[in-house]
Amino acid sequence: MRRILVAAAAVSMAVGLAPVANAAVNPILAAPYLYQWSSPPNPVTVMQQTGIKAFTLAFILSDRSCNPLWDGTRSLTGADITRVNQIRAAGGDALPSIGGWSGNKLGTYCSTAQALAGAYVKVIDAGKFTAIDLDVENTDEFQNAAVQDKILNALKIVRQQRPSVKIVITIPALTSGLDTWGNRLVQRAKDLSAPVDVWTVMPFNFSSGGDMVAMTKSSVTGLKNKVQSVYGLTDDAAWRRSGLSSMNGRTDTGEIVTAANFRSIVSWANSVHLARVSFWAVNRDCNNCGGIAQGQWEFTKANATVTG
Repeated sequence: MRRILVAAAAVSMAVGLAPVANAAVNPILAAPYLYQWSSPPNPVTVMQQTGIKAFTLAFILSDRSCNPLWDGTRSLTGADITRVNQIRAAGGDALPSIGGWSGNKLGTYCSTAQALAGAYVKVIDAGKFTAIDLDVENTDEFQNAAVQDKILNALKIVRQQRPSVKIVITIPALTSGLDTWGNRLVQRAKDLSAPVDVWTVMPFNFSSGGDMVAMTKSSVTGLKNKVQSVYGLTDDAAWRRSGLSSMNGRTDTGEIVTAANFRSIVSWANSVHLARVSFWAVNRDCNNCGGIAQGQWEFTKANATVTG
């Protein structure tokens, strides 16, 4: 099976076709972020040295219209899809992250849910992606009720048009769980019957320090409790709809997530069967690259041990 997938991906790369997704890999479960600027590491090398099988590729943005491009500037079918081909040829897979902290967002520039859904589908089809991550934070994609609803209604259309594609929404959080806007987004997703398969929080940038393992557990548990309450799930089912995306090393506010911390977080995530564990970012996973002393790829190696 692997040889068939490798051969198919190689043919796609040779003739310029869209890559073939690797059905053997769950691209959501254990997929650290890999950003595409500043000489990113070779993902195949990372796979070989860590055992990781999937990556979350950042970011899809708007070009100040309802047109999706990698980082708002690069073609959907250029070098970034070549990287996806390489990952798949090595037996892995990838999903695109749409949004992020900065840049121009499709939720802002697409005027209707229909247009926004069309932009999402364009991304999906360009890479034959089987899952997408919507990184909804910071701008009016997150802190605007009308734009939140536009995103959720767009996802309903995506599910109708590409029913097999899984959808992840990644949002900021507090140590106690979701903030007001996060709580609204989860509730409105239920109200509007928007198809969100996994809810993920970013449990960092809480303060200038503290026990990041304990604060991560508290934050993700708060998310799980909200998902459980809104959707009427069992405890186990709610964990399996929840996830986390940490930040390796020094966070934006000066917190420190050590490799040992992250290994503890992964062990806990496995014990409760989280649906997704990720971190920002593989590019920072080397000695002092994330502001701390560490071994090469320590966080990625830990991420590869996620079992769900």
